[in-house]
Amino acid sequence: MEHLLLIFVREQQMKYFCTLLLVFFSLNGSFARSVFDGTWQGILLKAGQNLEQGTVLYADFELNDGILSGTMREEAYENNFYALKLIKGTVESKTLNYTQIATLKKKKSSKMKWCRNNGALRYDSTTGYLTGTFNSTDCRRFSGTIILYRNDFEMSKEDQSHLSHIWFNRFIQDYKEGLSAPDIRDIERNNFVFKPLFFDFDKSEIREEHKAFLDALIKVVKGHSDLRVRVTGHTDAEGTNGYNIGLSKRRAEAIVNYFVAHGLKADRLKFDFHGEKKPIATNKTPEGRQRNRRVDFEFI
Repeated sequence: MEHLLLIFVREQQMKYFCTLLLVFFSLNGSFARSVFDGTWQGILLKAGQNLEQGTVLYADFELNDGILSGTMREEAYENNFYALKLIKGTVESKTLNYTQIATLKKKKSSKMKWCRNNGALRYDSTTGYLTGTFNSTDCRRFSGTIILYRNDFEMSKEDQSHLSHIWFNRFIQDYKEGLSAPDIRDIERNNFVFKPLFFDFDKSEIREEHKAFLDALIKVVKGHSDLRVRVTGHTDAEGTNGYNIGLSKRRAEAIVNYFVAHGLKADRLKFDFHGEKKPIATNKTPEGRQRNRRVDFEFI
């Protein structure tokens, strides 16, 4: 009887283990499809090149049970030279491994050579970029890095691409400044939480503790060309109204000056000041007066 019970327990343990494996591979496959499936654009950068020297790169990935298929299209910047390549590969441990197995179409000058390559790419959920390295399979000493971001477009498989390269320089500048990929920037903007910045009594100097918030706000604004910020200064009720108007203005200007010094253009900013006229707490306690010595923000 004990022997039969032991067999039963082991069978149940094995079923449980197999279920866990099935769930794991199912989730891993779902992760791969949700993260890697679709169209991407960015840059293929040969080792030693500056970002500006890179090759325009488009990719169309399709995942099915961890098996990768699709195409990549490399284009010379602002030129009609290109190569369309067939790819295959796998996704393992959240890494996309690909190999360019054939060049389907190409157009080049007499001095150019389109090299096939293989590579490994990983997705950074914080920045939204798909990055990794590549090595050529048919050209010597040809290796480097790839940086891609997701975009919704139809990749051309003809001689003439219907996508201009107007995005390329903007992408390079954004990447250098540490901005996230466009789809992540939308999330950052929608989830950004404003908070007032507080000042010491009769002071307009920015506290060190607030600079991380200001830097995060700068990043969000830089990532959206249509976005501006209003900065509004306030004071507590200590002192005369005329003096407090000037103090609230200096506080707002200190924030604006910080933004400009860290790369925001002045035309992306507006500032206002109200002195002691718009308190958010009582002026009868030290804690309330501290809350009123502030600068507020809003997107406009």
